[in-house]
Amino acid sequence: MTAVDPQQLRTFVTVSRLASFSEAARELGYTQSAVSQQIAALEADLGTALLVRRPVGPTVAGRRLLEHAAPLLVRLEAARADVARLAGAPSARLVLGATPLAVGASLGRALGEVRRAYPQVEPVVRVLAQDVLPAQVATGEVDLALIDGLAAPSDPLPLPEVGPLATLAVDEQPVAVALPVGHPLAGRPGLALADLSAARWLDAPDLTPTAARLRAATGADGFRPATRYRGTDLHGLLALVATGHGLTLLPEPVAVAATGIAHAAIAAPRLVHRTELVHGSLPEGPAALLARLLAEGA
Repeated sequence: MTAVDPQQLRTFVTVSRLASFSEAARELGYTQSAVSQQIAALEADLGTALLVRRPVGPTVAGRRLLEHAAPLLVRLEAARADVARLAGAPSARLVLGATPLAVGASLGRALGEVRRAYPQVEPVVRVLAQDVLPAQVATGEVDLALIDGLAAPSDPLPLPEVGPLATLAVDEQPVAVALPVGHPLAGRPGLALADLSAARWLDAPDLTPTAARLRAATGADGFRPATRYRGTDLHGLLALVATGHGLTLLPEPVAVAATGIAHAAIAAPRLVHRTELVHGSLPEGPAALLARLLAEGA
């Protein structure tokens, strides 16, 4: 067996995702025959069928290969992007990725200083979910990222391993549970999060800690989602809290500033809302300046 061809692997992932040889060919810019030949060559190399043809879908072996394929392809793209950054000229662009709750006044002030230093640069801020941002930094789709999440005071955020990225905590805030106005726990100090495990919770993985994360943090079962919310719009999430569709955990300053909801501080376990700066190698330029400014403000 020879080394797996990255292009064949990429084609296999695309066919599996689209469940179609013809759609994969269109997306990749190949003929359908070329896609079929690449899949056949990969199957011959690995000595097993990877796709069922009608309907198109992965076999058991194909599903196992998919588990390996995504991180392998990300690491390959990350290596290419990292070397290109080191070998290339200083970049004049600034593309920042950020999770919704990581965008705040300190970022605005730092961007202002970058614009004064580089008046020809038009900064771009992409608000995205936490789980996609490390890979986007590693592969160069964004220059750097601000990622927020729930952590113990001394622990880093549990980010996926996608390459040699640097991380730095730039902000920590206490956490609070967001409640409807009039809730019996509203305003009560020092709640134990585990005591809320049987409550109705909102599942909003693009914005707030998942039920699995809350169970891991407390060691308590429960935290069952009553309503699932997919998206990065904080206002929509708060509207669901206000109308009784479930509780959610937020940075305390965000909960305090929000209108239409109440809140209660969480005292146990000791948890913080942490925001981390994530970046790879940064040649001198606006992205490097932004990274320094955010680090200095930490």
